[in-house]
Amino acid sequence: MGCTFYDIDGVMSEDRLKKEIVDDLKPYVRTNIIRKANQIIELMRCEALCDELPKHTDRVHFKNGTFFLDKGFVPDKEFCANRLPVDYNADAPEPKAWLRFLDELLYPEDIVTLQEFMGYMLIPTTKAQVMLMLIGSGGEGKSRVGFMCKNLLGCNMNICTLNKLSTDKFCPADQEGMLLMIDDDMKMDALTDTGMLKSIVTMESKMDLERKGKQSYQGYLYVRIMVFGNGALNALYDKSDGFYRRQICMKVKEKPADRVDDRNLSEKLALETEGVALWCLDGLKRLVANGFHFTISDRTKRNQAEMRREEDSIMDFFESSGYFTFDSEALCTTKDLYDAYKMWGEDNAVKVRSESSFSKEMKQRADKLGIAYMKNVSIDGKTARGYKGLYANHTLKDVPFEIRKGA
Repeated sequence: MGCTFYDIDGVMSEDRLKKEIVDDLKPYVRTNIIRKANQIIELMRCEALCDELPKHTDRVHFKNGTFFLDKGFVPDKEFCANRLPVDYNADAPEPKAWLRFLDELLYPEDIVTLQEFMGYMLIPTTKAQVMLMLIGSGGEGKSRVGFMCKNLLGCNMNICTLNKLSTDKFCPADQEGMLLMIDDDMKMDALTDTGMLKSIVTMESKMDLERKGKQSYQGYLYVRIMVFGNGALNALYDKSDGFYRRQICMKVKEKPADRVDDRNLSEKLALETEGVALWCLDGLKRLVANGFHFTISDRTKRNQAEMRREEDSIMDFFESSGYFTFDSEALCTTKDLYDAYKMWGEDNAVKVRSESSFSKEMKQRADKLGIAYMKNVSIDGKTARGYKGLYANHTLKDVPFEIRKGA
């Protein structure tokens, strides 16, 4: 499909396929064996072309069979796009090292969210339409979560950066057929374009994909995104609800000063992969039962709101006092409101948005703020664009309020 080969066990690399063909040809071909293998691969590409592979969201394809969410495990295999490199073992012991590690990394109510997301990544769907971010100061062990994801998914996940995903036109095609993409050290630079990121997180139909040296084509992405970083994801221009509601940002616990890191933790976790798979299935079942709505703790909700305020100066401005007043009959020009916003920024040492950006955002947020945008606001004989429902306090001065309420 597209430019990728699949067999009963999922994605098959072209290099591995070529190696098998060359081994089969060796007893019969003595010259130009590589060229003949390439010709066979091109022939297979045409003969085995498939528009779309089945995407099963009611089952998980394990190495030794299939686990149906409603019926349980059967040892039969079926053709699929993603097969996990781990066996299903109903008798696998409880992953004590993994659970102990999570208890040191996350608050108990946030472990539930991670469990659901790691279950979510086992099936090819983007129904939940969110990405997961683990935020800390460094050294807490966040990357061990990525290590366990690799144990569970194998070649069905890759490592990439959000910045590359957003700016490199070839990068989205690399996510085709992947269940998970991890950015294990998110850069703090603001994203200049969030369109591709938002599209991938909420993907419901095919999109244009392009690989180097090849014609672009329509492909379907169901990759989920997990990010580890030391700060919140922010965008240079996009401060919309659509950008923030696609993120679950969980803060990890601070690393205890007296904690001694276990250098053998990765090896211990690897031994518990089968048990962690069962743990993930419990999270997946719960997520599906909740209609693909994640269980998010009040702590995480508060943290997300605080992080958004820090990145969104307009929201922070409207949660302040002393710079404007809401009044159902009052009028205020966009310029006067922007001047009040600049005063707030100077008083709080906050970098404010440009006039055009502020004006655009205000139009989009007017309804939520309980004000109305007007093309013709008449104040003191002048007509300008503005809003009904508030006034900027600095414009009052000694002028009676009745006059400032407009004509």
